[in-house]
Amino acid sequence: MWAGIQREIKYLITHKWDLSLVTIVPLFLLILFSCMFVQGVPKHLPIAIIDQDNSQLSQTIERYFSLNDTLRVTTISPNQVQVEKLLNENAIWGYLHIPEGAEQRLVQGKDAEINMAYNQSYYSIGDMISSAMLKSTLEATTNFMGTEYLENDLPYLNIPTPNLKFSLLFNPNFNYEFYLEPYLIPAIFHLLLSCCVAFSVGQELKLKTTSQWLNHQSFATAILSKNLVYIAIFSVWTWIWMVWLVGIRGWFVAGHLWVILIAQIFFYTAYAFVSTLLVLATKRSLETFGLLAVYGGSSLSFAGVTLPVTENAPLFTKIWSNFIPYTHYAKLQTEQWVIGSPISTSLSPLFVLIIYCLICFVLSIVFFKIYVKGLKA
Repeated sequence: MWAGIQREIKYLITHKWDLSLVTIVPLFLLILFSCMFVQGVPKHLPIAIIDQDNSQLSQTIERYFSLNDTLRVTTISPNQVQVEKLLNENAIWGYLHIPEGAEQRLVQGKDAEINMAYNQSYYSIGDMISSAMLKSTLEATTNFMGTEYLENDLPYLNIPTPNLKFSLLFNPNFNYEFYLEPYLIPAIFHLLLSCCVAFSVGQELKLKTTSQWLNHQSFATAILSKNLVYIAIFSVWTWIWMVWLVGIRGWFVAGHLWVILIAQIFFYTAYAFVSTLLVLATKRSLETFGLLAVYGGSSLSFAGVTLPVTENAPLFTKIWSNFIPYTHYAKLQTEQWVIGSPISTSLSPLFVLIIYCLICFVLSIVFFKIYVKGLKA
């Protein structure tokens, strides 16, 4: 096995483009996404206010909007057509409409008819804009009614009021660095690893060097030695990224770090064996790259971490989601990194990853034997 590992390392060293895929490209991806999400929470997102009331209420709302770090009021205008044009031009993300007579209706106990609109085609930004505008509007309305209107019209009454406290768990600030980056890096790395393994195995078949690849090894040892090189390389890159995110950026692991590290090894092993299996089954690298693009490229979408994959999802969606190793790794990573779940909770996804590795490894050996027998025949 050590001879096979040395052979694969020598291959990488002597082929600069292959070497760049396991050195320069991962480093570039780490720098790229670290810089992209380092700010964490989007701030000062441009919005507009359509103020047709020009009242004390609307001035209070505008003041609360200016105090919200998420929002940046770029336009205050009574012209709704002008503001909607800005929204269509992507100059603003949303607007709040305060119609004429809003304050008068509010103090009379009627609907103030204040409404807001926001661009939901950008899903995450739309949610942040809507939450921030709603929060600021409710706070401003409460402040206006309590301190600027009712305080001057009603005598002081010492009446107890109910208090309601709510907490957002695990990522209360909706920080993109902690929400997206822990899932993006493994998602991209496993696809890059799959391509590297597929190309390496494909070169063996193309150049007809399988006898040198075996080199008196068993079929199992030959496959394992080749794949271990890429599994180790991308595992190390992932650990470097975790040092940045946990050790430097301060996103601590709430559960057990060693469980995540073990899961990462089986996660990358699963995709390495999948790539080996597909190349040996199809005997063509180009077709394998196409299959890997569909299979590995859909991982992030079907894992249920960025887009919802719920119980009422279509049957195909649920089957495909569970058929992808990334889904089970993402579940385990969330449980151990973010939530701090007990180890027993994460044994199920870890077990699935192990089973996946074993099945693909055995099938790879079978197809490798079939291929070698075909060459001898």
